[in-house]
Amino acid sequence: MIFQKAAPPKGTVRDWLDARASSDDIAIVFPETNETLSWRALRDRARDMAQGLVGLGIAQGESIAIVHPNGRSGVIALYAALYGGFRATMINLAAGPGAISYALDHSGARLAFVHDSQRDAIAEVAPKRLTIIADEMLKERAEIPDFDANQHALLMYTSGTTGQPKGVVHSHASLLAGGWTTAIAHELSPQDRGFCVLPIYHINGLCVTLMGALVSGGSLAMTAKFSASKFWDQAQSAKVTWFSVVPTIISHLLHNETNPSPDVCQRLRFGRSASSALAVETQSAFEERFNVPIVETMGLTETAAQILSNPLPPGVRKIGSPGISYGNEVCILTSDLTQAPRMQEGEIAVRGPNVMVEYLHNPDATAKTFAGDWLRTGDLGHLDEDGYVFVTGRLKELIIKGGENIAPREIDEILYSEPDIIEAAAFARPCKSYGETVEAAVAVKPGSNLSEAMLIALCQKHLGAFKSPDAIHFLDELPKGPSGKIQRLKLAALI
Repeated sequence: MIFQKAAPPKGTVRDWLDARASSDDIAIVFPETNETLSWRALRDRARDMAQGLVGLGIAQGESIAIVHPNGRSGVIALYAALYGGFRATMINLAAGPGAISYALDHSGARLAFVHDSQRDAIAEVAPKRLTIIADEMLKERAEIPDFDANQHALLMYTSGTTGQPKGVVHSHASLLAGGWTTAIAHELSPQDRGFCVLPIYHINGLCVTLMGALVSGGSLAMTAKFSASKFWDQAQSAKVTWFSVVPTIISHLLHNETNPSPDVCQRLRFGRSASSALAVETQSAFEERFNVPIVETMGLTETAAQILSNPLPPGVRKIGSPGISYGNEVCILTSDLTQAPRMQEGEIAVRGPNVMVEYLHNPDATAKTFAGDWLRTGDLGHLDEDGYVFVTGRLKELIIKGGENIAPREIDEILYSEPDIIEAAAFARPCKSYGETVEAAVAVKPGSNLSEAMLIALCQKHLGAFKSPDAIHFLDELPKGPSGKIQRLKLAALI
């Protein structure tokens, strides 16, 4: 299979893995253990395990739960499920017992690949029908039936911050298209090696890095988790050329005292930021300190990750925008679900080969998410005259004070302008007088002398009293999801 920019990949993940296995090129290196995994070894082991699953009588399209942190065994388990035509059901290890139990039950999975570190936790919440796969169970192998690109490939549950998690279903076609949108936007080649520090049970880690490498023919370095103090040494030892992270990681790298060696930054073509808005001040400070360009992007679980990206240098990167569409179409919808003109705010919508099949067992939610063939993202924004999208907030996160809509991001940006701020998020608090009022939470550098009064005064200077927080709470760390995205909607209850 050959990577082409002009059209989304044809075939299945199985086809692409077979094509990559024609050589002994490295697929993944693991800096923490000094292990390597070639495309051929990955394919051979995944094929053997898939044949074992067929031998157990598991039907294609059935859910196979994968309960693994990043690592060699987790990657092989994922590819085994995909190679056999099963529905790889990624379990979010950071979701908590209730959400994990729900996902295992709702998915209908009868079998699970479970890492040793997760066995006790899964035993407590798994439905009775679920069996943990042991190696000896897969010894009786059978031929894998053929399947096409429309076969269900991935089931991944959303965070469920406003209700029960929804199970996003992707086909082989949309999963590969997710890797393709990344590859064409970032001009990935077989010479590139990405740095995967985000969990592959999140869509960013799985599609951007794993599927991006599969489609482009490049390779990855993968760590079990992100470490600010080890990041640059790991990037150096693995000789990575790009990395994909989230804004909180960029902020932690910026505020960490560890400095990379010059050749690390010279080798890095770019860093990629996604999952939530990147503060302008954070991006500018990072680029100034490390001399590594940051490309802001945007994606969703429902779109196999990326829908928007800024062009690579020397293309025009508009700071504060996640960029333009690659491999799909983006528009702005008005409240009556018609397309808005340029510069008018509305809901960001997307259509293309990377869009999900459905929400599993939830036809009502599926129908509400689509306006014709446009998938509604729930994000507010506008398109400028050059086709760049500017995100102004989330529909569900808008603070409605006295009937006026206030976008939390507007407040976040002001707080991040203070150099001592590591994490910041404004949120709504119920209020008898206004319906909702504004508060914020921040995490600051150790030893900072920032006070609540100083930060409120800063916001009032730039935003006026009405939009500014009435209270600012200092936390050691703000609540985050598995990708590192701050969970704004949990702040009011937490505080």
